[in-house]
Amino acid sequence: MSDTGPRTPLSRQTDRWLEPGKVNIQIIYVLYLVSFAIGITALVGIVLAYLNREKAEPWARTHYTWAIRTFWIAVLFCIISALLTVMVIGVLGFVATAVWIVVRCVVGLQKAAREEPITNPESWLV
Repeated sequence: MSDTGPRTPLSRQTDRWLEPGKVNIQIIYVLYLVSFAIGITALVGIVLAYLNREKAEPWARTHYTWAIRTFWIAVLFCIISALLTVMVIGVLGFVATAVWIVVRCVVGLQKAAREEPITNPESWLV
């Protein structure tokens, strides 16, 4: 006969990527990079960053701040570039913004892999 008593549910190991930490930070950066092909993924990344920033360790909190600022500064640059496309210089603005996003994501991915904090997460530069 089998035991029909109450059972405790198994813990879900697949949800660990949602918890604050190294893997979650790396997913956010990858979502930002994938947003060049599928734009909505950047919104998923920013939501994850806001949800996990306060619960993270100090080194990880710098990455969440960096990711959040990367998103909002990129939005600002894209709006400015869109307004300047009338004078053709906006196209260069879009290219410069894309390069800036990629560089910040690569720097973030490298430091997250080593679990190092971002030196100056409030910076507008790389």
